[in-house]
Amino acid sequence: MVERETWATRVGFLVAAIGSAVGLGNLWQFPFKTAANGGAAFVVFYLIAVTLIGFPALLAEFVVGRRTHRNVVGAFENLGGRGWRVIGAVALFTGFWILSYYNVVGGWVLRYLLGSATGAYFGDPGGYFNAVASGPEAIAAQAVFLAISVGIVALGIENGIEKATKVMVPSIVILMVALAAWAFTLGGAAEGIRYFLSPDVDSLLSNAGSVVPEAVGQAFFTLSLGMGIMITYASYVGEDDSLPVDGGVIVVSNTLIGVLAGLVVFPILFAEGIDPATGGPAALFDAVASAFANLPAGRILGVVFFGVVALAALSSAISLLEVAVSYATDNFNVSRPTLSAVSGVVLFLLGLPSTLDTGDPGGPSAWFVWFDALAYNLLLPLSVLLVVVFVGWVLGWNAVAELREGTSDSGTLATVWLWTLRTVVFFGIIVTLYLGFQTLFFAEDAAFFAPF
Repeated sequence: MVERETWATRVGFLVAAIGSAVGLGNLWQFPFKTAANGGAAFVVFYLIAVTLIGFPALLAEFVVGRRTHRNVVGAFENLGGRGWRVIGAVALFTGFWILSYYNVVGGWVLRYLLGSATGAYFGDPGGYFNAVASGPEAIAAQAVFLAISVGIVALGIENGIEKATKVMVPSIVILMVALAAWAFTLGGAAEGIRYFLSPDVDSLLSNAGSVVPEAVGQAFFTLSLGMGIMITYASYVGEDDSLPVDGGVIVVSNTLIGVLAGLVVFPILFAEGIDPATGGPAALFDAVASAFANLPAGRILGVVFFGVVALAALSSAISLLEVAVSYATDNFNVSRPTLSAVSGVVLFLLGLPSTLDTGDPGGPSAWFVWFDALAYNLLLPLSVLLVVVFVGWVLGWNAVAELREGTSDSGTLATVWLWTLRTVVFFGIIVTLYLGFQTLFFAEDAAFFAPF
């Protein structure tokens, strides 16, 4: 087997983990999920989910990764025996599943980046999305985006992922702050900010059943949980690093950039009189592009905005791809570039259904929506639940000992964390899974049967 790599620096790990979290989950999914689920009401549930469920679950994945220094499947086998490999396999499958349609979105981003530079979508933003969202153009754009991701992962941890994210993540933050400052100056920006950050109590209570699974799924997606990413990244971390501190930095950074994304997108939409609830998965492209088409210096603003989104998309895509490559590197005597290329080919084929047609006019493929619904409502919460059960009851106090490594904690905080996993996180995910099953299989417009 090929010798296992490590992070060159702790900062490298943090930046790569933040880059994984700060991807399309924040800049694409968060705004449109917020718009589709009642605006600020969704943000409230999301922040609760990140704090009470996401952060403890993130530490659970860190513990598994660092304690074993193994890939996502091998880590569970090392700690619990062959029977527990299934947990890692579910995480590996979930990440691969998500990346298959994530690459399609990455292709859209590249097309809109080019379209901003040329002004191609200014005449008909809605028609432009329909043209690039499916068919040969979508397939080609997906392939280009995937090739870039494969190239970075093929270079390895230190020379590929670490160096790339050290450039991408600071660039994302700087450009997002600049865009948010500009968005504040737009007429109607205040209304957009109120929509995003001023929750309606009645809306919170009346829509909780449908919003909660979406909010928890969004927390998992944006923190890169349930996909094996954080287990894989933590497997390259040394024993002297404080996992709670690193986890806190990642959660806070991820949340702040998610809020920044909302402070960019919603003021733009309200300034142009566009209803944010009408866009769905295409909102970032169709609605925001419509706004840029009508704004002064729209080409420059479009290039900057979609450039930020492209960097964020790549930072997450390479982390998802690394999970599969890490597993293969640990188990097969094959070079990293070859394994990266093979994984890329499989992902390309798996992503083809999401490029076949546009489904409803102005929206993505029906199969794309199906892939996304299964990921949010079933795969992500199930994967995280399995990790929580394993760490909370199988590892138990050994997990507490691992979490204390690199900290000054006498054991009190780590013990509180363990019992939080066993209670709040466990039951929270059970409720989320139940509500997700209702959405997928028993709702009036059950998502699972939509493409059939």
